[in-house]
Amino acid sequence: MSIIGWIVLGLIAGWLGSKLFGTSGSQGVLMDIVLGIIGALVGGFVFSFFGATGVTGFNIWSLIVATIGALIVLWLYHNVIAKRA
Repeated sequence: MSIIGWIVLGLIAGWLGSKLFGTSGSQGVLMDIVLGIIGALVGGFVFSFFGATGVTGFNIWSLIVATIGALIVLWLYHNVIAKRA
């Protein structure tokens, strides 16, 4: 998948994750993109670790995996990193 595909998937996953997590983009659009891209990587790693298919391209399954990863990253961000600041 190209870098533009990762950015678009990360943007969508970051936005969905922030809506599901309840932050509604309080970190800003750029932070949502960054956390979404990191979430896509984390989601792919977590799913692969448990034997499932990770991010495979720009499709619904990859969006689900990336969104779950974004939720994990958002939870970590809010409960670990943001509380330190």
